[in-house]
Amino acid sequence: MKLQRILLLLGTTISIASIGISGCTTNTRDFEADAQTPATTTTAQRRPDVPYVPTPQPVVDAMLQLARVNSNDVIYDLGSGDGRIPITAAQRFGARGVGIDINPERVQDANANLQKSGVGNRVEFRQQDLFQTDLSNASVVTLYLLPDINLKLRPKLLQELRPGTRIVSHSFDMGDWKPQQVQQVNGSTIYLWVVPENVPQNLRQ
Repeated sequence: MKLQRILLLLGTTISIASIGISGCTTNTRDFEADAQTPATTTTAQRRPDVPYVPTPQPVVDAMLQLARVNSNDVIYDLGSGDGRIPITAAQRFGARGVGIDINPERVQDANANLQKSGVGNRVEFRQQDLFQTDLSNASVVTLYLLPDINLKLRPKLLQELRPGTRIVSHSFDMGDWKPQQVQQVNGSTIYLWVVPENVPQNLRQ
C-alpha cells in the first residue's frame, strides 16, 4: 500500500515538472521570435535626403524679404539645419516659425541657437520627416533642398498649402512650375512661388 502511494506521488511530481519545463520552452520560443522580428524604421533612423549646408545669412534675409514676411506669418522651414531662417524671421519680422529636420543633431543645434536668440516663444523645432509633416498651418515655406526633392515635395505643397501661401527656395527650382520671381543674391539664386487658387493638374503629379 505504501509502495503504491510512493509511486503515485512520484508520477504526480514528474507530471508537474514536465508542465513547468513545457511552459518555459514556450516562453523562450516566444522571446526568440520577438527578438528575430525586424524593428520598424523610425523617422529618426532614416537618412537625411540632403547634406547639411547652411544658407548664408544675406541669402536668408533676401528670402524672407522676397516672401514679404510679416508678423502675421507662420513660416515652415523644411530642412531647417541650425534654425537660422525661422529665428531670423521671428527676430526681424515678428513672425512665428517651425523648423523641420530629420537629423536630431541639427534639431539640437537649432534649439541651442534658439535659446540664445530671445525669440524662443515664437519658434519651435521638430525632428520630423518633412514628407510626413502637416504643412497646412504655414503661410510661408522655405526650402534649401535638391532639385529631385523639390519635385517630389511639390504635390504635397500644392495639396496641403492654402492659396496665397508663399514658397521660397534657395538655389533650386521646381521644374515646370514657373516661379513668380527669381532673384540673385551674393551669387545664389532664390525662387518665389505663390500657391494658386486652381492648381493645374500637371503640377499635382
